[in-house]
Amino acid sequence: MKRPVIVIAMGLCVLSAAPSAAVQPGDAPVGTVLAKGVGYPVLVQLAHQADPSANGRVLLAFERDGMGGIPLYVREPGQRDWRFTENVTDQAHRGDADWQLRWQPNLYELPRASGPLPAGTVLLAANATGNDARGRVVSEDLQLYASDDGGHTWRYRSSIIKGGGKPEDKDNHGVWEPNLRVLDDGRLVAWYSSEQHKAAGYNQLLAHKVSGDGGRTWSAEHIDVAIPGGVERPGMTVVDRLPDGRYVMSYEDIDGPQNGHVYLKFSRDGLDWGDPADRGTPVQTQAGAWPAASPIVKWLPVGGHGGTIAVLAERAGGGGDPGGRAIYWNNDLGRGAWWEAPAPVQKLTGNIHAGWTQALLLQQDGTLLHLSSSSSSAAPADARANVILKASAPARFDRYEAEDAARHWAVQIDDPTTSNRRKARVAAPPLGRLDFAVHAATDGPRLLRVRWQDLGFPTQPVLRIDGRAIAAGGTRDDRDGWRITSFRAPLRAGDHTIAVGGSVHALDIDYLQIDAAGSQASGD
Repeated sequence: MKRPVIVIAMGLCVLSAAPSAAVQPGDAPVGTVLAKGVGYPVLVQLAHQADPSANGRVLLAFERDGMGGIPLYVREPGQRDWRFTENVTDQAHRGDADWQLRWQPNLYELPRASGPLPAGTVLLAANATGNDARGRVVSEDLQLYASDDGGHTWRYRSSIIKGGGKPEDKDNHGVWEPNLRVLDDGRLVAWYSSEQHKAAGYNQLLAHKVSGDGGRTWSAEHIDVAIPGGVERPGMTVVDRLPDGRYVMSYEDIDGPQNGHVYLKFSRDGLDWGDPADRGTPVQTQAGAWPAASPIVKWLPVGGHGGTIAVLAERAGGGGDPGGRAIYWNNDLGRGAWWEAPAPVQKLTGNIHAGWTQALLLQQDGTLLHLSSSSSSAAPADARANVILKASAPARFDRYEAEDAARHWAVQIDDPTTSNRRKARVAAPPLGRLDFAVHAATDGPRLLRVRWQDLGFPTQPVLRIDGRAIAAGGTRDDRDGWRITSFRAPLRAGDHTIAVGGSVHALDIDYLQIDAAGSQASGD
């Protein structure tokens, strides 16, 4: 559910990078300010335009408080800079000062025709809100807009669903967070969150409607996720397509057994998501860390034929970074263990709107473009001072963080000198070890590197693959007193357990990195 906030004007600046062991109000974010804004950034890179010169253009929308509409920014092909183009405003209530297109934008380019709309049409869905005489939100209207010129101009197409009530009221019947995707047969689907079934025992649920005429008219509502009992609030549906043809949905389970836990559900046709009362698959590391609240899911064509599923969220539980500054990733189409990687943007998280959904785009140069809202360093608790940060980093998912592995006589410790600000301290043998559940996408020789420190007594890391001991190669010194020991071994495609512990005494482990033999690991 949307929680309203007011933003005041502020100047733009560039934020400097600084390591941090924990999320505190004084931490410095990492990234460059693109604009002032509350949150909810969304990106789309155009690839199906009739004018080939427009392919590669990236459109950005986000929430900016007030009654000015949804701000739209553009980065042209081959350019690095973004420019503001316009505020997309409510055309359905034109001239009514109490209505405006304001919240939860979603951008989508049609890869194929949908009804009368040709491939390349850009769609914008967003929540238009209506205020009462005191300026309080009392009505919602999830509206759809279309652009046939690559995002330069927009025309109102339809209302997907309407809701009402003040967001903070217990009896609110609001609708929130539209998400769009076209099916293989050209039908357009709009997913959203709904508070309109409270009398039936659902505090909030996830549903969708289908359109066969390009979003001009919509079907009856179909429920996707609904947890009975009148307490839990599944929300913020995001849907992406997997290379095996299935669809994957991420959502937050607010007020569930673990508040905000992110779950995934899978569908073969994008319409049937199974039993609505089934929460689905929890995103969680072997050690128990889990992303929480305001998630997005993105399939990335990196890391083998199955690619990588990436999940970003506002925060985390179970020992994960409470500031939500990690990407959770899985390279087995959602099966098995999840791992963390530091997100390109390291946001400051002094208020709940920092990281209120994020955006991720794999760029042509192989880097990930990441956008997130962030608190300001000067006033981290004041959501009115939030900014939109951007940063890019290599799209590599080959580092397995020690704190995410299954622990045996081991404990997680914060440490700013590590790759993800945390490490595992592993007891001496035979008690202590970490078990890394690793999925190899292909057969082949591997270079395995363990970053470790002793605790004042001589030791070395010991590594076993599926119970087989692997002889250590060289060890070299790394920064901040760490060392890196290399191992070489073949890995067949499939699942493996790689156990790492000490040879004599206890030791700290930062990560296990696995590369194709002969490649050069990055970030050492």
